[in-house]
Amino acid sequence: MWMDLHTHTTCSDGQYTPEELVIRAGKLGIRALAITDHDAVSGTERGRIAAKVFPELEVFSGIEMSAKENPQLHILGYGIDGNHPDLQVYIEKNKRLRLGRRERMLAFLQEKGVPLTLEEVMAANDGRSSGRPHFAKAMLKKGIVSSVEEAFDRYLATPEYLQRVERPKPTAVESIQIIRKAGGVAVLAHPAKLKLEPSAFLELLSVLCEAGLQGIEAYYSTHSRKEMAWYCEIAKQYGLFCTCGSDFHGEIIKPEIALGTGKNGSLLLPEELKRELLQNFKHALSNRSNRV
Repeated sequence: MWMDLHTHTTCSDGQYTPEELVIRAGKLGIRALAITDHDAVSGTERGRIAAKVFPELEVFSGIEMSAKENPQLHILGYGIDGNHPDLQVYIEKNKRLRLGRRERMLAFLQEKGVPLTLEEVMAANDGRSSGRPHFAKAMLKKGIVSSVEEAFDRYLATPEYLQRVERPKPTAVESIQIIRKAGGVAVLAHPAKLKLEPSAFLELLSVLCEAGLQGIEAYYSTHSRKEMAWYCEIAKQYGLFCTCGSDFHGEIIKPEIALGTGKNGSLLLPEELKRELLQNFKHALSNRSNRV
């Protein structure tokens, strides 16, 4: 039984449409899939419709929200009501901010000598509001860089870029509050990517728990076995449940991350453990009165 509770589609910065993602998941034998696009929930219903041809595949609603304290501080929200007013205000605000960032990003890259046009970037995301992966894909297509990773390293994740271009973001506490108001369950994504010392991480975790955090993505594509075990132990201490997610975006965007199995099979967990993770995940959702 495979599961993947952290995936992205073209509704944010993924390579595949929600329908394509679900078909791939179904063919792989995945039984539990969460679509967690950045600041978007429009892929969930499309994914659920596509999943009707796979009776054993369950598609969960989700979202991933970035916090301003750390570029890698992301909060995953599950079981959310996509139509909740507070959530919709947040989503619409971010659409406007992303459009403004798109212009700033283009100007920043052109200043750096990157000959890129807005039309080329939009083509990388079917004309939708475009994020950094779509700029990276456009640069890759033009031969400006040899990989999406190089585009981020050289241009799109530098301190200068983050200071001059990146859009305003809510705090992690605000993100959790939005998710909880929308009837969702809040989970800390890929904690090892925060690169915090244990004491600093535990200090942050205490703040997030007080705000309503309920889970940790202990099983993540790039987590080592030692890190997975440590986060599971911390989760027990703080009364949190653990989730398992690959952060799949597609082979072009994150070629090292495979749907369901992570990086080099890092998420090929024992069957009993996967069943326990899914059971705890569903239990957390079942305790939310406004779940979807």
